[in-house]
Amino acid sequence: MFELNAQSIAFIVFALFSLGGALGVVTTRNLIHATLYLILSLFGAAGFFVLLSAPFMAAVQVLVYIGAIAILIVFAVMLTRSMTRLSDIYNSQWLLSAIVAGLLFVLLLVGVILPVWGVNGTQAGREVSSIVTTTVDLGKALVDQNQYVLPFEVASLLLTAAMIGAIVVARDDKE
Repeated sequence: MFELNAQSIAFIVFALFSLGGALGVVTTRNLIHATLYLILSLFGAAGFFVLLSAPFMAAVQVLVYIGAIAILIVFAVMLTRSMTRLSDIYNSQWLLSAIVAGLLFVLLLVGVILPVWGVNGTQAGREVSSIVTTTVDLGKALVDQNQYVLPFEVASLLLTAAMIGAIVVARDDKE
């Protein structure tokens, strides 16, 4: 059953940070407020790493991701000054977006969580060699063909595409 101790209270607090920050990101129209909500959400994720006894990953989360969001705030102010004076309050496609988000959530639930944890909530059998215990193992796992190199490369391509998109939006905004 559910046991109320310090670890479960910390989990609830970090979950509220993550979910509240994520909700704030998608509901606010102000770009600066959205980045501050994103910082709150990423701080909640860093707290989860601390609860999972992964202090290195928590430090990376705070230093790299939250530090990168501070840089994002600077770029947002410099490149998109006209976006802060938006006149539209509501997006006309919010219902379609909510349906797609719900379907994506169900797809992730069925495709990712159930194969790992199983239907009854117990973790499925895992190979001992796939468990990462040290930062050296983490580095090897990120570049090993049989482990995490594909998600690592996909994330780098997505970040590159986002940077190119930001540059295109900034150039269109000045014309």
